[in-house]
Amino acid sequence: MSELNITPLIDVMLVLLIMFIMVIPIATHSLLIPLPNAPGRFEILEVNTVHIDESDRVFWNGLELDRQELLNQLASAAKNTDQPLVRFEPDARASYDKSARTLALIKDSGVRRFAFIGNERYRNFYAE
Repeated sequence: MSELNITPLIDVMLVLLIMFIMVIPIATHSLLIPLPNAPGRFEILEVNTVHIDESDRVFWNGLELDRQELLNQLASAAKNTDQPLVRFEPDARASYDKSARTLALIKDSGVRRFAFIGNERYRNFYAE
């Protein structure tokens, strides 16, 4: 009665498994965080308003800007020793995603004086 010796087979399989683990590259995870790359191009007032309109455009004190420009503007405001107040006023029809991303950008910029404006307008919810 002859039996098959599987010990060498197991050894070879373990060596192959270890080789595959060593050869597979480690998955790299990148977290894209925008960094300010220039000073803000608009005036920084004592009280500044970040507004999002119904078509998801972002405004700084009534002047339209993109995400990177907003970050530059916020970083410039955060650098001041006496930080100005940044008020956030999204339109009722602005997308939640754009509002949440803008809030995260404001938080990450280092602004410490922040206020929500106009929430009392949405006190009563009416389904349309």
